[in-house]
Amino acid sequence: MTFWNNKKVLVTGGAGFLGSFVVEKLKEKGVSKENIRIPRSKDTDLRRWTNCVEAVKDIDIVIHLAAKVGGIGYNQKYPAILFYDNAIMGIQMMEAARQEGIEKFVAVGTICAYPKFTQVPFKEENLWNGYPEETNAPYGLAKKMLLVQAQAYRQQYGFNSIYLLPVNLYGPRDNFDPGSSHVIPALIKKFVEGTRDGMDEVEVWGTGAASREFIYTDDAARGIILATERYNKPDPVNIGSGKEISIRDLVDLIVEETGFSGDIRWDASKPDGQPRRCLDTSLAKEEFGFEAKVPFDEGLKRTIAWYTEQTHRGEG
Repeated sequence: MTFWNNKKVLVTGGAGFLGSFVVEKLKEKGVSKENIRIPRSKDTDLRRWTNCVEAVKDIDIVIHLAAKVGGIGYNQKYPAILFYDNAIMGIQMMEAARQEGIEKFVAVGTICAYPKFTQVPFKEENLWNGYPEETNAPYGLAKKMLLVQAQAYRQQYGFNSIYLLPVNLYGPRDNFDPGSSHVIPALIKKFVEGTRDGMDEVEVWGTGAASREFIYTDDAARGIILATERYNKPDPVNIGSGKEISIRDLVDLIVEETGFSGDIRWDASKPDGQPRRCLDTSLAKEEFGFEAKVPFDEGLKRTIAWYTEQTHRGEG
């Protein structure tokens, strides 16, 4: 594979959860540390145009992962911030990259862009068949605008930008902050701490009836790298595992793995979010040979083990 030879790659969000795995994959492909640029949010605010212009200088490929994200509660509390920050970062980064004349722009979107009631499994052609689930619509639509931008730029400027739709991510290094974490790290934290502290009961949001699909972060990073190498078309592409699990079954797995012996109290006054999420992943396999490899049970065990080790270190 000569694709990566001497390529200079900008990875926005490269110090984050998914980004750290993408950077590892780039290094495995032979991209030198010196040829990977990672703008840190504390130093480089990508909501500012001049910072975007500076970030893409002398770059060949942009992989845009930088995003402001959170779980249902965070989405309900900060819808305006989630819309503005994600839209402005992506729009400016793509325009700066176009002006710089970079070879390729990889826009990484979100499963939240799909309509609330989408036929399962979600197919890429159904992306515009309705409004997203209300609790995360501002975030989902902000990221979805990058697909519109990418297709418009390809049409008018011949700009090579692709758009990927990863499903819910999980794995080591995830965000376990209860104020902004997604469902798997939030549940792992609750049950690891519940077991450690001998709690009689743990509360879980919603009814447990909703379903989700999850992809292990290392798999998602591999999918992004494959698409960067091999995919050059305007159509969006799902990146997922193609496997669906109910939140209730997910809780049962985490309870079993963490050894929690107390009761579970489902707070049905809290929202379930989108009723079902499961992707048709056939296009990614067809177009660039991507299939998820890590079984969900195995990935969940690795994630719980990683978090448990971190908490033990913290106590030490």
